[in-house]
Amino acid sequence: MRVKSGGVAARLTVLTVAAATVFTAVPAVGAAAAEVATPRLTWADCQDGFVCSTAKVPLDYDQPNGTKIDLALIKLPAPDQARKIGTLFVNFGGPGGSGLQRLRQRAKWPYLFSDELRSRFDLVSWDPRGIGHSAPVNCFDSLAEQEAFLASIPEMPVDPAGEAPFYAKSKEYADRCAQKAGRILEHASTANTARDLDVLRRAVGDSKLTYHGISYGTHLGAVYANLFPNNIRAMVFDGSMDFKGNATGHGDTGFKVPLDTRQDVSRGVSETFEQFLKVCAQSGPKCAFSSGDLKAKWAAIATRAQQGPITIQGDKGPETWTYSGILNITWDLASVSSWPDIAKLFQRLYDARDTTAQRSTARSVNPVKGEPYTANRSDAFNAIQCSDSNFPTDTAAYSRYAVSEDKRIPYFGRLSVFDMMSCAFWQPKDKDRYTGPWNRRTSAEILIINNRYDPSTPLHGARDGAAELARARVFVTEGYGHSSMLAPSTCTEQVKRDYLISGAFPAPGKVCTLDANPFG
Repeated sequence: MRVKSGGVAARLTVLTVAAATVFTAVPAVGAAAAEVATPRLTWADCQDGFVCSTAKVPLDYDQPNGTKIDLALIKLPAPDQARKIGTLFVNFGGPGGSGLQRLRQRAKWPYLFSDELRSRFDLVSWDPRGIGHSAPVNCFDSLAEQEAFLASIPEMPVDPAGEAPFYAKSKEYADRCAQKAGRILEHASTANTARDLDVLRRAVGDSKLTYHGISYGTHLGAVYANLFPNNIRAMVFDGSMDFKGNATGHGDTGFKVPLDTRQDVSRGVSETFEQFLKVCAQSGPKCAFSSGDLKAKWAAIATRAQQGPITIQGDKGPETWTYSGILNITWDLASVSSWPDIAKLFQRLYDARDTTAQRSTARSVNPVKGEPYTANRSDAFNAIQCSDSNFPTDTAAYSRYAVSEDKRIPYFGRLSVFDMMSCAFWQPKDKDRYTGPWNRRTSAEILIINNRYDPSTPLHGARDGAAELARARVFVTEGYGHSSMLAPSTCTEQVKRDYLISGAFPAPGKVCTLDANPFG
């Protein structure tokens, strides 16, 4: 459902501690943001053509004149200010990653922001509240302590014996956050970030919002669209979600079914994995895993790993892979640039399937002193997602669904059961979180773009989300991977660009594909 890319260690860390929450709230309205004075932005050079600023916003919009927090912003100005339409606000998803870092890294990726698009808009991103340099959620005293704790969390359990320690560490993580992170936990919901966004819109001088939300950023966009339906100039949702399913679930599923299970994310993983095997086979020697019967080879790897870890020779020495670790690596199919390395890994695992290794055990954690940290992706992810969503609180529900989902979707079913475990134990509540309605009529129709095979935000969820909105159209890219950010398509960027610049939707019958075969 969210962007789950990155290195194997980072991927496993995010997976084992991700989150949602377990309470109901009265839907709030966006009016409180209008009572906040428009902050004055003072932009200063911050290298490589970017300028940076900060904006003060209320910690609690129920007390707009009370305690303030600083939001950190970054901008890449349009090269021709005379032709500029306005500001394009970008949220890159997560939640938890720094918008400052991501815009700096990605603003000049041509398949994400073409020269034509950048010439018409100032690109602006920010660290949303709770993240990075904006009132960060810190559940530990130092980065070293955080890393040590996250490394101690057991892998996703693949049998009942592994569940109790996994649940215990997930609870300990939630408890640590409640004890350490402070007042921001009660005001970290996406609804408050949407209110921040409307204040920032006014601060840059735009009468209406132009917005590009990726992955989780689509949920932020949907919340904004329903809090401020008359303030929208154009919105693109890229790798989109089922908004009601994410917040409360449909019917009574919110407190009974794990979040990604009730949105059938595992089906998206399974469908994308099928495409991985298909494209690999078609690519021949360019894909390291392409020889032989690929489904049989995968089954052999999985069967062997269920018996115990497999040791392979990696690029930097021996590596030991458990069944849980092998399953988790399939999340990285979200980024098509990872496909060649995943194919190499699978072939090595297949070749080494007769090796043996001892199971590793979770390490204990002792407090580690060090400097405070701003790279708080895991802490912020939990704080935000747990503020936004309903979750079962009884661990027996997770144990039951692990069994039933594995039967329904072999190999991948349990991935979506445990991937947000800490929220079963989350304590802080944001009474201003948004739970609907989702169909307030907006001043502009929203463009939703989604890859046909997306393991994180499956197409069926994007279509469900579009149906919940009052005015939205879905454009499907015939490809695989998570969003246009992780699955490059120059054609899709043009569709997005034309809409953002002129409001034009793609013509009927328009078809876009990815720029290249992932295997070269």
